[in-house]
Amino acid sequence: MKRRERTRQLIELGGLVAKADLIELTGDDRAVILGLLIDAAATLVSERREQQLLLWRRRGQRAFEAAAAAP
Repeated sequence: MKRRERTRQLIELGGLVAKADLIELTGDDRAVILGLLIDAAATLVSERREQQLLLWRRRGQRAFEAAAAAP
């Protein structure tokens, strides 16, 4: 991956953290945010992977749709 593409990817991922209100909800505590992400990663290597991906994907799609519909 080229540097510019990587930078864009990191900015977009940071935007998702902000869109999920994790910055405000955690008081911008990066250790807490990292802990949340580590827990999510642990779920992705468990036997519940597919079920959890489906749940998270649906929630994410609803959030994107709600944001697009908002004025």
